[in-house]
Amino acid sequence: MSKPVFHRPKYLKDAPFHYCPGCGHSIIHRLIAEVIEELGIGEITIGVPPAGCAVLAYDYFDVDMGEAAHGRGCAVATGIKRILPDRIVFSYQGDGDIAAIGTAETIHAANRGENITVIFVNNSCYGMTGGQMAPTTVLGQKTTTTPGGRTAPLHGTPIDLSQMIALARGSVYIERTSVHSVRHILKTKKALMKAFTAQMNGRGFSLVEILSPCPTNWKLTPVEACDHIEKEITKTFPLKVIKDEIDADRQGPP
Repeated sequence: MSKPVFHRPKYLKDAPFHYCPGCGHSIIHRLIAEVIEELGIGEITIGVPPAGCAVLAYDYFDVDMGEAAHGRGCAVATGIKRILPDRIVFSYQGDGDIAAIGTAETIHAANRGENITVIFVNNSCYGMTGGQMAPTTVLGQKTTTTPGGRTAPLHGTPIDLSQMIALARGSVYIERTSVHSVRHILKTKKALMKAFTAQMNGRGFSLVEILSPCPTNWKLTPVEACDHIEKEITKTFPLKVIKDEIDADRQGPP
């Protein structure tokens, strides 16, 4: 009898995604569900979706899910984790959510060393509301609010939130990955596995930033959008492990 080599993860509902063709959210959802299944934590996991394209994530993950107001994912995740410390809690947030209105909540959660896992999906624009400039929009990128392209004198430079979070004493693991190719998808899964495991071991705040294509708002085909990440986006946001102190003998938070 043949053995299946591909199946729907146990903790991903049998429901079609609403995301645009070529969007990275569906891939990232699958990776998270695979990690939850492989770690055997599905019955104790609680997710916190964002305001944005992934606001309906609770329709797809077959684990307990909450919901947060715009930018407040880390604050809500913190509250859940403190009340239910035996649960595995993750927030799932886009760049317009976590790096703009949610900057304060995110930085302070990291600084306190909250034992939560944060998935930060960076598509360098506000996806749900029409492709406006986000804090992560790269220089020269055209959006509905920067039709001539983002410029430093007028709009400032892109915010590298992951580097900022790495400075917080309570953060233990920060990595930036991508889902624009099979190789990078596999690396992203490893990063997610490490981030969730860090929480299981009580190590503190972990964050995985994932560069994700947005063909609809970038006005590109799905293939072109993936190429754009490789050739352009990674110049501003290089893929790397930014901080790894999971095994360090820590002084201070958490």
